[in-house]
Amino acid sequence: MYDVIIVGGGPAGLSAALVLGRSDRSVLVCDRGDHRNDSSRAVHGFLTREGTPPDELLRLGREQLRPYKVEFAAVPVTDAVRESPGFLVSLADGRRARCRKLLLATGLVDLLPPIAGLGPLWGRSVFVCPYCDGWEFRGAPLAACGAEGAALALSLLRWSQDVMLFTNGGRPLAGDETERLAAAGVRVREEPIERLEGHEGTLERVVLAGGEAEPRRALFLKLPQRQRSDLAEKLALPVDDKHGAETRRRQSTRVPGLYLAGDASRDVMFAIVAAAEGAVAGMTIDGELQAEELAERVRRGSPASPGK
Repeated sequence: MYDVIIVGGGPAGLSAALVLGRSDRSVLVCDRGDHRNDSSRAVHGFLTREGTPPDELLRLGREQLRPYKVEFAAVPVTDAVRESPGFLVSLADGRRARCRKLLLATGLVDLLPPIAGLGPLWGRSVFVCPYCDGWEFRGAPLAACGAEGAALALSLLRWSQDVMLFTNGGRPLAGDETERLAAAGVRVREEPIERLEGHEGTLERVVLAGGEAEPRRALFLKLPQRQRSDLAEKLALPVDDKHGAETRRRQSTRVPGLYLAGDASRDVMFAIVAAAEGAVAGMTIDGELQAEELAERVRRGSPASPGK
């Protein structure tokens, strides 16, 4: 039986594994190999790793776990059930593993709109987060997209004074939204977007229904997301109407022994925040394990020994 199984090998999962490994815990990290920022050229806002390609960041993380009792399984987890005194986890390759504590660091999936030409530009000049990717396009013609994108469009003024909002045929803007956008100099186009045109990952123009085109260098989308894994719901962990899984103090959940870290909670969705949440989860889990081990020693009347 592992002390901990971590589902998800992104920044949150690897950070938790590092804390737990350095606490001399046995850990299994199950990672299906796809991550939310796979299409991005670089990770931004991550102190000491600014501009690092996402796959390189994860490679470094895995490399730094080699000295510890951390194992990896490059397969999805298909099921997890509570089974005293912990959890029984089923892997897609038929293996099953038991653990005392379970951490979900499975993240989210962005639900992209069906706009022609978006795919080759996603993560290169079409993004969701201006704090992550706005700097590289400062001063360039920018745009927000989505009927709920008024606030996003206004935030883009921090990086450029040439900002548009494409509602893509969605709901009409509210009167106060229209007023604020106009006062800020943000132009609004309400027609559906027919396609995006660009070259080698760089957006060049947004083509609207009817053929008219607006030149833009980067587009920021206000997107819905869903959980990358259904394990939270299978374990009866509440998921809100925005598909964020519920967490409590220090990454714990209402399900005993189950913890959650990273984007799956839909908190601040930065890679460095996910890593921080993973570290908090690792400390919380180890503290819970220590408390349980001490209680068992007291029950048995046996002295504590280091590393046990």
